[in-house]
Order: sequence, then C-alpha cells, then structure tokens
Amino acid sequence: MNGLFAARGITKRFGGLTALQNVTFGVDAGIASIIGPNGAGKTTLFNVFTGLYVPDEGEVAFKGQPLVGLRPDEITALGVCRTFQNIRLFANMTAAENVLVGMHARVRLGVRDVLVRSSSFRDVEGGLWRRAGELLDRVGLRAKANEVARNLPYGDQRRLELARALASDPALLLLDEPTAGMTQGEAVTLMTLLRRLVGELGIAIILIEHNMRVVMEVSDRVAVLDHGEKIAEGPPRDVQANPRVVEAYLGRRAAARAGS
Repeated sequence: MNGLFAARGITKRFGGLTALQNVTFGVDAGIASIIGPNGAGKTTLFNVFTGLYVPDEGEVAFKGQPLVGLRPDEITALGVCRTFQNIRLFANMTAAENVLVGMHARVRLGVRDVLVRSSSFRDVEGGLWRRAGELLDRVGLRAKANEVARNLPYGDQRRLELARALASDPALLLLDEPTAGMTQGEAVTLMTLLRRLVGELGIAIILIEHNMRVVMEVSDRVAVLDHGEKIAEGPPRDVQANPRVVEAYLGRRAAARAGS
C-alpha cells in the first residue's frame, strides 16, 4: 500500500460482535477526522492502527511498511504516536519530565553510559532537556515546565499530552478525543495549534472527535463510521450534508427532513 498511512479491509470481531467491518482509510498529509455515534468503532479502529488490537482481516501500513503484528512501542518507533481519550500523564512528574518520557523511543545510550554518567550521557541528557523546553514552548507551556502535571489546568494537561506525543518525533499523530472536557474556546485554541503544527512540522494528524464544530473547521477530510462500517468519506461540507450521516446521528426522520 502506498502513501504515508493506509488501512485496507479492516475487520475486527469480539466473539459474536463485529466491531469493524471492511473499513478502509488512509492519510497522506493534513488533518483527517474519524467521526460517528457512540459505539461506532472509532476507538477500536485506532487500537488496530496502533497495535493494541490485531485485526481479524485486513492490513495496515505506514510508509509502505506493514504494521499488523507489531507491538505498540515498535509502531511508535517507526513514527506513529497516539494519545488517548482519557488523560494519561504521569501526575506526580513535572511537565518537562512528562515530555522527557515521550523521548524514550529516540534515545540511543548503552547501559554503561547511564550507570557511569559518561560524557555521552551528559551530552544526550542536556540535549533532551533543551528539546523538552522547545516542545513545551511550541504548545505554549514553557513557563510551566517545572509545574507538577496534576496541578495544571485541564486544558494545559491536554496540551502537555500533545507535547509528550511530539517528543517521539512522529510523522503521524493519532489523537483520540483531544478536546474532550474542554470549553468551546479551549477546543478552538487547540485546533488552531494542531493546524499550526501540521504547517510547521509537516506532520499528518488523524482525529477522533465528537465536537462537530471543531471537526468541520479543522479537517481536510472526514470519514464517518456507523456500527463498525464506513458510511461516508470526503470534504467536511459534503459529509455534513450526507443523508446517511444525518440519519446515523439524528435518526431517519431527521435525515428525511434534511433531504426535503
């Protein structure tokens, strides 16, 4: 499969339940969003993308390399990083320390260097701290580098998660409900940041998002899942007007009114 990231024919079953049915999806650049009602299969699809689940059928590739069967850490090392719907920071560590944790996949030091604190270790350590500061600056948290994560406001914790994800130097970011729990103003600010990151760093982003205003404003392309199947995909305006999408969210009567 060609392109930056591609998944084809993904099917995932849990016992007698088919959570995903023949889903095909890909992204080469920009921001693509995956939306759908609760239980549509969005997070399950992310779990397949990032190695937490192995699909029963189908294939996933990043820069042409197959991902199915790889561990999540191996996929991260290739350049695919994912955040979760629930914040997963190290609450008792500082903001800078949380970002340092995200760099582990890119650190190349021998055990001896670490144990004796060799000159190589000191050089690498200094570089990592500088890089952490740069990433915190990029998400607007440089002044809070030494604050303990649990003491940060909710919106800042979300941005810290983003900085930690960027610490792995990804080419592709998968963000699961990044605006969950945010006010509309905070959500818009975060989406503006994501669009800036795409432009400045040249990364691609896949979002799972329930905030439809955010999705329609920030996405280059939107795919819609319903009961594990992809029912629509295309530019945001086209998807928003699709009767099948309206029906999935609001019911058949609303879809009929929208089409009349």
